[in-house]
Amino acid sequence: MARMHTRKHGKSRSRKPTFASKWVKASKAEVEAVIEQLAKEGIPPAKIGLALRDQHGVPDAKKILGVSISAFLKQKNALPQYPSDMIDLIRKAVRLRKHLTSNKKDKDNRRHLHNTESKINRLVRYYRGKRLPQKWKYIPEEAALLVK
Repeated sequence: MARMHTRKHGKSRSRKPTFASKWVKASKAEVEAVIEQLAKEGIPPAKIGLALRDQHGVPDAKKILGVSISAFLKQKNALPQYPSDMIDLIRKAVRLRKHLTSNKKDKDNRRHLHNTESKINRLVRYYRGKRLPQKWKYIPEEAALLVK
């Protein structure tokens, strides 16, 4: 699949193993407990997966749980209100806006801000009605308050 704001195609990626690893000692109950505890601390699902991999020796939680971490959190009603990928892009846009207030002639970062806000609006269209309210709209000033 092609990249969004470039002409490159970027096909290189790592492949996950098709079968669960036999050396994993963690049980399903242990993994569920760790995920619930990390979610209560406010850690997003992607970082929960990294914590499971790095600190608990679980290479792929989906192989143990049968569902993804996000789907598991949705079952437990512990999923954050706003999607983490969108929140990360909003944080990036807020940082770029702050930078551009003091560096008005920085045209490269003005373009990067435009690309980032385009990605945010694309995600808003995707999540609207699913995880975002139907009338939710990206307004930079309100979004800055959202990520503070």
